[in-house]
Amino acid sequence: MAKDHTGPEDYEAMIEEVLDAYPAKAKKRRAKHLTVAAPTEEEADPTTGIASKCDTQKSNVKSVPGVMTIRGCAYAGSKGVVWGPIKDMVHVSHGPVGCGQYSWSQRRNYYIGKTGVDSFVTMQFTTDFQEKDIVFGGDKKLSKTIDEIEELFPLNNGTTIQSECPIGLIGDDIEAVAREKNKEYDKTMVPVRCEGFRGVSQSLGHHIANDAVRDWVFEKGEGAGKDYEPGPYDVNVIGDYNIGGDAWASRILLEEMGLNVVGNWSGDATLAEIERAPKARLNLIHCYRSMNYICRYMEEKYDIGWMEYNFFGPTQIAASLRAIAKNFDETIQENAEKVIAKYQPLVDDVIAKFKPRLEGKSVMLYVGGLRPRHVVTAYDDLGMVIAGTGYEFGHGDDYKRTGHYVKEGTLIYDDVTGYELEKFIEKVRPDLVGSGIKEKYPVQKMGIPFRQMHSWDYSGPYHGYDGFAIFARDMDLAINNPVWGMYDAPWNTDAAPIAAE
Repeated sequence: MAKDHTGPEDYEAMIEEVLDAYPAKAKKRRAKHLTVAAPTEEEADPTTGIASKCDTQKSNVKSVPGVMTIRGCAYAGSKGVVWGPIKDMVHVSHGPVGCGQYSWSQRRNYYIGKTGVDSFVTMQFTTDFQEKDIVFGGDKKLSKTIDEIEELFPLNNGTTIQSECPIGLIGDDIEAVAREKNKEYDKTMVPVRCEGFRGVSQSLGHHIANDAVRDWVFEKGEGAGKDYEPGPYDVNVIGDYNIGGDAWASRILLEEMGLNVVGNWSGDATLAEIERAPKARLNLIHCYRSMNYICRYMEEKYDIGWMEYNFFGPTQIAASLRAIAKNFDETIQENAEKVIAKYQPLVDDVIAKFKPRLEGKSVMLYVGGLRPRHVVTAYDDLGMVIAGTGYEFGHGDDYKRTGHYVKEGTLIYDDVTGYELEKFIEKVRPDLVGSGIKEKYPVQKMGIPFRQMHSWDYSGPYHGYDGFAIFARDMDLAINNPVWGMYDAPWNTDAAPIAAE
């Protein structure tokens, strides 16, 4: 980092100091979202050896207007996360052009296919609302848009209608349009009531999207699952969006241990994979926050068990492979050990090369989904220290799970404001910050290395053993870049002497 600096030891006092800038009412409200991981009497996690209490602060409540929250909206949670990566369906942003434009292909959801023929992830489809559509309604325009899609892209396997804010206000009947077009084209049509104003963050959009899978795919018939003959080792990978190729890296390990991945939701996914999902034996959930709803439904409806797994860093990869294998016979369990042994030389080489360069370096994280906890152990494997972590849209159970990843005394922040995050970084002065694109450039201007941990900063994959090697390299490139020690803040630079005339 730029110039050595020792951060504060007393995080509670630091929180109080940062909150002092607020009026009394805002201070009281925000204080409930900022805390320090506390001791607990719970047993330590068998893999990490850690137990702390991180669920004392409030979460999943409405952001304070005007504080520049880093959250997204329900539309972002549905279109940008759950539905958007499904490659053989067309996802229509129903409303003004802006929402579709700014959510267009930004998450690096990799896929295999021919764009515009049988895959549509990186294309933007919108009904492009104008003022007259707000006044007179957009049902007819939506119907015409789907007709045009069917004419131009006949190999698509269905359409989702992703509602933007105006749709919920003017009352467009997107369900009626979906039913009409389903009969006309005999294809899956999914209306998703994910207007951005719903809920408090993108988290409700995840839930709404999960419910749409239930109501408009599972409950409408078996589809591609009708003729599928399940096998004893069938699994679904749920909540992996193949950012930078993550799902492919994970799938390699699962298949090497003898499992058959029926489908991956929703990175590089097809509609058929979703339709076949009820035939699998086990659901493996990566992003718990965005996809636990549909897993719970499938457990109740189809008696399919589910478990959370973590493929960040070799310690968690090995633990997850063994935990997954326990759900199957001895053949799979033996194969899991063989897979772990196969990659151990790679792990040893990566740690030997990068741990001496990264050990003891401090990290602050602020991301969404599962990453504020799951990625922690990848840093631990490299000897790095987590100074603080927090969720954009976490719920209470997310913070409870975090207690098995971060140690007592770690700074915890929920829905942190732009001001708070900047002040925490300024006072802690970590060696690295991992957050999103909005935070990247202000942090770098503070002279602190940064990695974009939503989409891997144009790198990846970070999942799996191969991904760990890339992860370690990227952290080293960020932290040990010599540029950070070569400049001072402008206000600390002595003025250059004026040349004598």
